[in-house]
Amino acid sequence: MSFKVRIVSAERTVEVPTGGTILEAAIDAGIGYPFGCQSGNCGACKSHLLKGEVTMESYSEFALSDEEKERGLILACRAVPWEECEVAWLDEDDLIVHPRRILACKVVSIDDATHDIKRVRLEVVSGGPFDFSAGQFASVTFEGCAPRDYSMANVPGDPVLEFHIRRTQGGTVSAHVADTLKPGDAVRVEGPFGASHLRESHRGPIIAVAGGSGMAPLKSIVERALAKDMPQHIYFYFGVRSERDLYLHDHFAELAKKHPTLHFIPVLSEGDGMTLRCGLVHEAVAADFDEFDGCKAYLAGPPVMVEAATKLFDQRGMRRLDIHADAFYTAAEMASAGKKTGAEQ
Repeated sequence: MSFKVRIVSAERTVEVPTGGTILEAAIDAGIGYPFGCQSGNCGACKSHLLKGEVTMESYSEFALSDEEKERGLILACRAVPWEECEVAWLDEDDLIVHPRRILACKVVSIDDATHDIKRVRLEVVSGGPFDFSAGQFASVTFEGCAPRDYSMANVPGDPVLEFHIRRTQGGTVSAHVADTLKPGDAVRVEGPFGASHLRESHRGPIIAVAGGSGMAPLKSIVERALAKDMPQHIYFYFGVRSERDLYLHDHFAELAKKHPTLHFIPVLSEGDGMTLRCGLVHEAVAADFDEFDGCKAYLAGPPVMVEAATKLFDQRGMRRLDIHADAFYTAAEMASAGKKTGAEQ
C-alpha cells in the first residue's frame, strides 16, 4: 500500500510506501528536494504540509520547533504520510531567521489610537539590536502582568518599537495598559516570532486585510514594502465596526497620495454608506477581485475575519503558500482553544 504525495514545489506527485518518508520517496523519484542530515537534526528539509496528515518520527527540536509544528511545518525526512498529502519545501523568504532577543525596554509614549486601542511606543534599553521581519510579533511583559503576544507596528530598523493594544473584556493585561501604564515604565520584550511576514522577493500584487488592531502588523508590512520600493500594487483593506474604530486613516490616505501603487480601502461593517464602503471586509475584497493569480495575501485581526478571508482566497484559487494569516486571539480564547502562538488583540 502507498499514498500519493503532491510536491508542489517540484510540480510532481510521488508514491510513498506505507511507513516510508516523503523525503525518501522524493529522492527515489529523482526530485531535487532540499535535505541535509536525513535524520531530523538539521532542518534543511523543513516543509509546509498543505494538505493531509503525517506522523512525525523522532526529530530534534532545534530542527523543528513546537511553534513551527503548530504552523503546519514538517520535516520531510521524518514525515510518514497516512493519507494523500500535499507538501512544499520552504522558499528563500520562508527561511529568514532572526536572532531571538530578550529586551529590556521602557515606555516612551502611550496614546489613544481609538476609544479602545492604545498605541504604545517602547525604547530598547538593553538586549538589542532587535531585528525582525515586517509582520512578526513579540512576547511583551508589562510589570506585574503575564506575557502577551503583540505585533510590531513599526518597520524593522526603527529605534522605537510600536504596539497597538486593544482593551478586551476581562483582559487584565489590556486593562493594565489602558488604565495604569505610563511613560518610564519598564517592559520586557522577547522575540521575534511568527511566519506571517512580508516576502520581500515577491513581485506580484499584495492584498493586505486587517481588522481592528490587526492594523499593527499590516502597517509594518505596507510601510516596509513602500520603503523598499517594491514595485507591485498594494491593496490595503482595513475593516472595522464603525467610524470611531478607524485609526491611521489620514496617515494611509497621505501615503496613497505619495505612492500610486498603494490603495487604502477602509470598510465599515456598521456604516451608513454615505462616505465609506460598508459591509464585511472580506466581501469588499471579493467584490473587487475576480481572481488572485500571482497575488500574496497578508491577513491579521479577529479569527472570524481571518477565517472568512482565508476561505475566500482558497475558493478563488489562491495557493495556500500565498496566504499569510495571523489570527488575533484574546487570552481567554487562546486558553480555551489550547493555543500557544499568534499575536493578540
